[in-house]
Amino acid sequence: MSVSFLTSLFTELYLMSNQKEDEELQDVASTVYDVLRLIRDPEKDATLEDLAVIREDEIQVSRINNDKYFIAIKFVPTVSHCSLATLIGLCVREKLRRSLPYPYKVDIKLAPGSHDTEDEVNKQINDKERVAAALENPNLLKIVEQCIVENDY
Repeated sequence: MSVSFLTSLFTELYLMSNQKEDEELQDVASTVYDVLRLIRDPEKDATLEDLAVIREDEIQVSRINNDKYFIAIKFVPTVSHCSLATLIGLCVREKLRRSLPYPYKVDIKLAPGSHDTEDEVNKQINDKERVAAALENPNLLKIVEQCIVENDY
């Protein structure tokens, strides 16, 4: 076998491997979107998908190691002064925790420029202690439950 043939073969195998990896990551991103799209908005009688708060193209997945994913989610509140943006982020985080069957790390953020207090909201929804404290509040937990419950749509 010639060196050029082996080089060509290894290149093709490498590209096939990368394509398979890309397809797997896209499948995970699609799964994440399917999990999140039916979350109910806390104020409106609509889903986050209906309101374009959650969009499939704003979910990025990469691999941390062989069995763990990094999921980056950007969402857009319906108005730039949305007082419930933190609650929406909390609902997204809790829905993922309850629904995804594989280990992951998630970073949930507002889309850049989409909210008046973007930095503060991003800090709150990605702070483990604040999230845990919020979910210990029975009134807040009840609202989260109502938003993430799966209904027939």
